[in-house]
Amino acid sequence: MNQTLASLLFFASFNIIAQSNPEVYLCDIKSENGGLATSNFQNISNDEGYDSQPSFANNNTVLFAGNKNGQTDIAMYNISEKTKTWVHKTTEGGEYSPIQIPGYETKTSAVRLDPDGLQRLYMYDVISNENIELIEDLQVAYYDFYNAETIIASVLSDGHLDLVFSNLNEKRTDTILRNVGRSIHKVPNSSSMSYTSVNEDKNQEIYVLDMETMESFFVCQLPVGIQDCTWLNDSQILIGSGSKLYIYDTFLNSDWKEVANLSEYNIKNITRLAVSPDEGRLSLVAVSK
Repeated sequence: MNQTLASLLFFASFNIIAQSNPEVYLCDIKSENGGLATSNFQNISNDEGYDSQPSFANNNTVLFAGNKNGQTDIAMYNISEKTKTWVHKTTEGGEYSPIQIPGYETKTSAVRLDPDGLQRLYMYDVISNENIELIEDLQVAYYDFYNAETIIASVLSDGHLDLVFSNLNEKRTDTILRNVGRSIHKVPNSSSMSYTSVNEDKNQEIYVLDMETMESFFVCQLPVGIQDCTWLNDSQILIGSGSKLYIYDTFLNSDWKEVANLSEYNIKNITRLAVSPDEGRLSLVAVSK
């Protein structure tokens, strides 16, 4: 399968999801009585198109892939002002998985899918409005930054995803592992990244990659059918399933524990999640019941 076709097939999932109208939500969170208390739950995307893939630029700003007149662009939600704006001028392609580049308040990264099927990771400067390809000739699907110079990403390769390490300064990219998932994260307050890998039973497993030694360590398996996770803090992993939230505590090594039921907010099918740097807010993607 050629790379362009693989790209189109891979991102076809966005169109399928878009039909069910995923929305980006935001709420305050607090550990309470062994669970996770939520409050101030709100829809911050609030339109009929595809909205997904939230990330926190800081404690007051959420970035996400949002629908702008039928095209997916980088949306920015200011929490204190309760306003949604667009990060850059509209390009020919659609932007997905926006993340603020560490150390740069005005620079945002995103995966851009052009009309001809070309798929690349770009940097967007909100001041100059310039956009620059970050990693040449690599079809990045999902990614996160370890620091401003280092990226761990899932890239398209022969119809599946490979995990790669990329040093932007040295323009060097190395393949770490083949057949991985889409959930990649910097582990808070650590020198590690986490990623998901597909096991022999086609289920997703979470691994932690030590960025100093480049050694990987198995953490746990995600529940069947779950692809997305995030770190609530440096030891607890958070997932969503249906209308519920679950936590796996890496210190206890027990099992996934239900910590919140969000059915009162009339949502279902929770997928992507992101936690603010101060651990006080959660953004998630779900659809209305």
